[in-house]
Amino acid sequence: MKSKTMEEHKKTAPSMIRCAIITLSDSQSREYGTVERPPSTDTSGQLLYENLKEKYQLIGYKLIGDDPKSLISAVNEMIRKGAMVIFTTGGTGIGKRDITIETLRGLFEKELEGFGEIFRYESYRELGAGAILTRATAGIYKDSLIIALPGSPNAVKMGLNIILDELGHIIKHVMEHTKNR
Repeated sequence: MKSKTMEEHKKTAPSMIRCAIITLSDSQSREYGTVERPPSTDTSGQLLYENLKEKYQLIGYKLIGDDPKSLISAVNEMIRKGAMVIFTTGGTGIGKRDITIETLRGLFEKELEGFGEIFRYESYRELGAGAILTRATAGIYKDSLIIALPGSPNAVKMGLNIILDELGHIIKHVMEHTKNR
């Protein structure tokens, strides 16, 4: 059953949303550095780029290594450029070099646990118990929404299917929170 309030919020949500993409990849960052458009070898970045540009304004893309300082710097750079939503892809596994979740959770003023819960549920439906390894999350930092997705193209597709239609609704709430400070 749909909520009438939620449907009303969606009707009054902003239509122009500025998005940015940050891909974390040690192997690719050395070869490409920072580019305006994801390189063809960044499949997940390309997926984000192609899906987001259809409906939203893309204001930045950055390809970085798996390094907490680089991630924090890239997030802050995208926020300075005006990003309302930042998608990260990669670095969400359980390996020693996977630092995305721990780094972002250290920044989040509010974590949106529901995104990760839904993502894991959908992963479980598709993959079975291996979904235990899935660490996608989302949160608010400096009045911007950050969505942390795994690096696999299938995970990016799943995350986009979950979040794309809700972006305006979430940003509406973020903007109201900002206005009430």
